[in-house]
Amino acid sequence: MSVARTGARPNVIFILSDDHGYADRSALGIDPAVRTPNLDRLAASGVSCTQAYVTAPICSPSRAAIMAGQYQQRWGAKWFDSSAFGEHTTTLAEQFAEQGYATGYFGKVHYGTEDAGDRACPPQHGFAESFYGLAGQQMGRLHYLRHSEQAVAEYGPAATPMGVLPLYDGKEQVAYEGFLTAELGRRAREFVADHAAEPFFCMLAFNAIHNFCFQLPAEELEQRDLPAYGDWDPAETEYLEWYEDVIWPNLDGGREYYLAQLELMDTQIGLLLDELDRRGLAENTIVVYTTDNGGSTCNFGVNTPLRGTKYTIDEGGIRVPFLVRWPGGGITGGGDFEGLTSTMDLYPSLLSAAGAPASAYAHCDGVEQLAGWRGQVAGGHEHLFWDCGFQWAVRDSDWKLSWIEDGPRAADLKHREHASLEPGLRLTRLSTDVGETVNLADQHPDVVARLQEKFTAWQREVDPAAASP
Repeated sequence: MSVARTGARPNVIFILSDDHGYADRSALGIDPAVRTPNLDRLAASGVSCTQAYVTAPICSPSRAAIMAGQYQQRWGAKWFDSSAFGEHTTTLAEQFAEQGYATGYFGKVHYGTEDAGDRACPPQHGFAESFYGLAGQQMGRLHYLRHSEQAVAEYGPAATPMGVLPLYDGKEQVAYEGFLTAELGRRAREFVADHAAEPFFCMLAFNAIHNFCFQLPAEELEQRDLPAYGDWDPAETEYLEWYEDVIWPNLDGGREYYLAQLELMDTQIGLLLDELDRRGLAENTIVVYTTDNGGSTCNFGVNTPLRGTKYTIDEGGIRVPFLVRWPGGGITGGGDFEGLTSTMDLYPSLLSAAGAPASAYAHCDGVEQLAGWRGQVAGGHEHLFWDCGFQWAVRDSDWKLSWIEDGPRAADLKHREHASLEPGLRLTRLSTDVGETVNLADQHPDVVARLQEKFTAWQREVDPAAASP
């Protein structure tokens, strides 16, 4: 057992999942089939941010904003077709390294289109140790079970869409054949053990709970009485035809596969928390858990009571679970923080906790939230903004104004991902209608005009070349 460092700067563990449904934590009591005892444990000993948001309803621009602490629109990243890593930014990991922290990244990388050795790879933006897969090379996903040249050869044309490309250990390409969730958890625990005597920043980026959740170990399928389901075989069917059969509402047992992957990820989170306890590090380690965008209902995630899904600027696409714990720093007790929170806030908040000078995060669009998370002030943002090009939104106190273009992108998402996008302007008062059920735009034209003006001013600030809405 390690001995905790007295008076030391805090360690930081940042856990980022993929497409976790807002309702899918057992402590919320919404679905009794959900089992997340370790996320519940984290929430009960920390703080839950109940109005926490990502900067985009899809993974790559959202993840880029987290690492930069800025709205990704500042470098033109709005959707899959424009998402990229902010080359000009100093990343969160680089800032921690500058402060003398050991840095490690374990999991999914997806900032856009990544190539081996470019800026988007963890070794190139501040992580001294890493074990990762480049999801940008394989339709945004990593396979849960297979990553090797052998798998690529076996899958043939299906290798890229099924995400079986080899992984990377630092800058070296490596094979891994096994359950990736468990290996990512093991690597994170090993990193904690190796760096227990010094301050560390560990980022654990699970590919769970992204589709395709039926990719479970055989013993898990047997234990849960779930049938095996095969990956896409180009010799049998077209990809989009196969894909339609493995998403809602067509995949038999789809919700059970999803919940199994969620539970297995939760188990690894518990083992990591246990590692901190065993080494006497829990008191002075900040643990953050969130996800990269709202739950994907086509992947059987549930966002109740929120409207919408991943891909949309409805609350279900952008409001996310967000848990923070730091016993030694006064972030504890199991309460709620109701201030407007963004995943961009992690950059200034974590660096501030580490004792970095304010100049290290002065460029951020995120705000330092430590006092709010401690319950000392109300805290939070005054406004938050989203811009995906064909849809945008602004949050102002309890008001939210959103707009969706009636065009091919919305139509494609409706058809392919079963995402219900309603074109036009929509004004809701979230304090009384968190489900965004009633459009108040016609009743409050003054509020619509005020929020449109705020959005336009923000858009001109972050992207001067952008057209007004």
